[in-house]
Amino acid sequence: MNSPYSKETYPRFRRLVRTALGVAALAGASLGVGASPASADAGRQVYVALGDSMASGPLVPPITGPLACGRSTRNYAHLLAARLKVDAFRDVTCSGADTGDMTQPQKLSLLGVDAGTAPPQFDALSADTTLVTLTIGGNDAGLVGVAQDCLQLNPLGAHCKDAYIKDGVDQEALRIDALGPKLAVVLDTIHQRSPQARVLVTGYGEYIKRGGCWPVVPVLGSDADWLQGSVDRMNGVIAAQASAHGAEYVDVRTPSKGHDACQVPGVKWLEGFLPTAPAAPLHPNALGEQAYATFVGARIGG
Repeated sequence: MNSPYSKETYPRFRRLVRTALGVAALAGASLGVGASPASADAGRQVYVALGDSMASGPLVPPITGPLACGRSTRNYAHLLAARLKVDAFRDVTCSGADTGDMTQPQKLSLLGVDAGTAPPQFDALSADTTLVTLTIGGNDAGLVGVAQDCLQLNPLGAHCKDAYIKDGVDQEALRIDALGPKLAVVLDTIHQRSPQARVLVTGYGEYIKRGGCWPVVPVLGSDADWLQGSVDRMNGVIAAQASAHGAEYVDVRTPSKGHDACQVPGVKWLEGFLPTAPAAPLHPNALGEQAYATFVGARIGG
């Protein structure tokens, strides 16, 4: 989750974020992970949820195992599975996951301590899987780390965007565009492993309104627009790859407008650097996960 461009400008805040994500894993009371992807009988609904922390819901209690994945039983996948009354459900979403963790074991840490590995998420897929949801790309693009770099407590301070522009080229935009081929492989492999499955891919929401809301979210206005613009660019890449590779894109950006981190508790679906509801910094809270379940469910028609 850390940015490769980290300047260590705000080490105390970075430790706070890492600690909050680690505490998410300790907050759970339930350890069940749902039904295994065993062979399903004809007509059975077998649902597999794949993805990163935007899907896993870290720090939204209760948390289910493995603890370091911060997987909430109130994330959108669990809510959707209950709504659809599926016959078998496997949630393998995990904080910190990127496209590489679909096929390779994911290294886990808890409060900065090695916590072993999580199996490749694709291990949950089977030939009998009938529904797959996927939220992935934010860690490939390093956007949480980029947002940390943009924390600015001085309203007259430097703009973080400038550090990402080299020879007039937005380096973060290049990294986002590089997600496309990786996501294409992920989607093609899902179809290969689960040819019966309906595959839905979500984007990412509106994190900060136009112009920002410093100091509520301590990011300068132009940086706020650049950050959200980067998220929107990533959503465009995800939507394009979903269309080109037999998946359905679920837009959560448009309906989340007006529910960004600048809003008051009870209205916002995404938390800021200092959450006001049980959720990890810069991640959806319970209201956000519930809303995402509604949007995905509406697309499915359930």
